[in-house]
Amino acid sequence: MSDKEYQNIKLFMSDVDGVLTDAGMYYTESGDEFKKFNTHDGMGFQLLREKGIKTAIITSEKTFIVERRANKLKVDYLYQACKNKLQAAQEICSKENITLAEAAYIGDDINCLDLLSHVGMAACPDNAVARIKAIPDIIHLKKKGGDGAVREFVELILSQGV
Repeated sequence: MSDKEYQNIKLFMSDVDGVLTDAGMYYTESGDEFKKFNTHDGMGFQLLREKGIKTAIITSEKTFIVERRANKLKVDYLYQACKNKLQAAQEICSKENITLAEAAYIGDDINCLDLLSHVGMAACPDNAVARIKAIPDIIHLKKKGGDGAVREFVELILSQGV
């Protein structure tokens, strides 16, 4: 992918479990669910916003925790309980009058495969499954999900002069 393609990113999208979190599912005795998010990733969303890049979270799960995190991050779009992530991304692109070639997505598991295969810039955390790591031209990040992988991807995008 050329620098010119990096510079055309107008939409940044992320999965949640295994990307914004460490892929762990934490439950209390009473059944409350917890997720660990990384504050460095949160700052990444702010840096994107400051550069005028729209942001989205697209996830298969539906939890109030993710809604709260998305609100705190001030993401432009939140799609939860998403059965077709590519279709969700296409809807967002249509609303923003951009193409998937102008979008970036970070995902880690097979439910992200279709979307990762169609965006202009795709990345996966170090702990992504092998099938995702095998996508042609996907960027293999050094950080694991929940440990700053999103921030690493954001800094890569921003370092390209967006």
